[in-house]
Amino acid sequence: MDVAPEEKNLVDEQKQAAEDCHVFEEEALGPQKTVLIVYAHQSLGSFNEAVRDETTKELSKQGYRVIVSDLYAMNFKAAATRSDIIGDLKNSELFQYGEETMHAFRAGCLSDDIVAEQRKVEAAELIIFQFPLYWFSVPAIMKGWMDRVLTQGFAFSLEKMYNNGIFKNKKAMLSFTTGATESMFRPDGINGDINVTLWPLQNGTLHFCGFQVLAPQIFWGPAHCLAVHRTAMLKEWRMRLKGLLAEKCLTFAPCEWFDLSFEKGFLLQSKVKEQQKSNAYGITTGHHLGKLLPPDNQTKAQLTDEELVSTCLCTQMAVTSKKM
Repeated sequence: MDVAPEEKNLVDEQKQAAEDCHVFEEEALGPQKTVLIVYAHQSLGSFNEAVRDETTKELSKQGYRVIVSDLYAMNFKAAATRSDIIGDLKNSELFQYGEETMHAFRAGCLSDDIVAEQRKVEAAELIIFQFPLYWFSVPAIMKGWMDRVLTQGFAFSLEKMYNNGIFKNKKAMLSFTTGATESMFRPDGINGDINVTLWPLQNGTLHFCGFQVLAPQIFWGPAHCLAVHRTAMLKEWRMRLKGLLAEKCLTFAPCEWFDLSFEKGFLLQSKVKEQQKSNAYGITTGHHLGKLLPPDNQTKAQLTDEELVSTCLCTQMAVTSKKM
C-alpha cells in the first residue's frame, strides 16, 4: 500500500520521538537489568512451570526485564552438529565441533538460533536454569543448549576460565526439582551427596565460563508432596527472590592457586598444598585433597571468618538467654 509523503514523515517523527523518549528514560533511570531463565519442561501445569512463573513475576516486580528461553516450546535443537556452522569449515577433512564453532563465532558464522541465545546471555546479569533433574543432571535439551550456546571464544578460552572467565561479572544458578527426597541425597543417603552431583554442572560448566554461581534452589520431590507443601516451597522461593541478586556466591578454588601451564600440569601449587595441610576439610567438593569434603560446598555460600565468629556469638547469646 502506498503511503503519502506527509504521512510517512509523520510516522518517522513519531518513531523518532518514541526513541528519544526511550533514550531519555534510560538516561534518567539507568538501563534495565536483565535476567534470563533457560527453561526445560515439556508440560503445561507442571511445578517447574509454577516456579518459572513465580520467578518471572517477582523479578519483574523488582524492575528486571525477564527473558525466558522455553526450550521445548522453541523446539531447540539439542544435537551439536555441522549445521551449527554457516559456510565452509576450517578443516573439512576432520570435523571437530569445538574448534569449528570457535572459528565460526569469531567469523560471525554460527547458526541463527545459537546467535539469538548468545545475545540473551550477553544481555543478562543473571541466568537461572530451571529444570527437573534427569539422571543426576539436566535434561538433554538443556545440555544441548549448554553445548551449542556456550561456545569457545564466546563463553570461555584457555586464558579466560573459572574466576578469570569471560562471564566473571555475571551470575548464574540452578533451580530444579527432584524425584527423590532430600534424605536420599545426603552423604549417607542412597543417591550420595548432592554436592558431588552438582559439582560438574556448577564448577565444570557455570564457573568454568566465569559465572559467579549462586547456591542452587532445590525443590525436593514436589510430585510426592501435598499441595500445601508445594505452596510452601513456592512461598520460600518467592522470599528468596527478594534478595537473590545480593546473595553471596558459592566458593571455588581460584586459578591463582594453580600452576597454569601444560608443562606443570595445571596442578595446585606446592605452597597452597602446604597452607592447606592443617585444614580438616578439602578446599572444595572437587579439590578435596583426599580429605573430608567441605560441608555444603555446592549448596550453600560459605561464611567468612567474621561471619562465623558473629554466628557463634549469636548462638552463645541465645543459649545463655534460655538458661536465664
